[in-house]
Amino acid sequence: MGGDIISRAVFRAALVAGLSYFLAVLWQTSQVSVGVSSDVRAVLIAWKGAGVALLAVWCALQARSFDGWLIAAVMAFGALGDVLLEAVGMTTGAVAFVVGHVLAMLLYFRNRRPQLTSSQRLLAALVVPLLVIIAASLVLPKDMVPIAAYAVFVGAMAASAWISHFPRYRVGIGAMMFLASDLLIFAQMGVLAGSPVPGLLIWPLYFGGQVLIAWGVVQTLAQDAPVNNPRS
Repeated sequence: MGGDIISRAVFRAALVAGLSYFLAVLWQTSQVSVGVSSDVRAVLIAWKGAGVALLAVWCALQARSFDGWLIAAVMAFGALGDVLLEAVGMTTGAVAFVVGHVLAMLLYFRNRRPQLTSSQRLLAALVVPLLVIIAASLVLPKDMVPIAAYAVFVGAMAASAWISHFPRYRVGIGAMMFLASDLLIFAQMGVLAGSPVPGLLIWPLYFGGQVLIAWGVVQTLAQDAPVNNPRS
């Protein structure tokens, strides 16, 4: 009983931290020409990482199997990426996200759907090449190669989520929201540089996607727990 209360409190705290960070996004958008002090920047970085970090804690509290710890690690590397993007730079932050994507792919392939329709197979097969082409077209020529390389990982993560047995209306859509937020980041570096639109959409899509992924995976693993799963 006590564990359930703590778990619910942590999940709600994650939602509060993540959703409230959008206020910081709006504030930072208005401060672009002014800049912020180092102390304020440190607070904003911690605030940004708090939402997904708390999701990682929530997943860890629910973990009862290797897959449960995998989703906790996925969220932990997501939170690390959030912080490193701001504190160190895009390349270092991207490395943390790539590790998270690889762990997510392992989780999804361990829990892949036994049978797929032809449309599901087609979508999964097309996600990576289409994402690479679109991502490369959004950025400046000098950024095409590293962005395309990163797009392979995020595309493969989203494709594997879509063909896993986790619910598509949570985990599948959450992964696609994550993908969409990355596309907006790429656009912000190139074709939409200077536009306020990507900055207003990136965080809601990203954090909303992470919440859906964590919620869908944890709930499904809890439902599957009584079943003898040789992969657990």
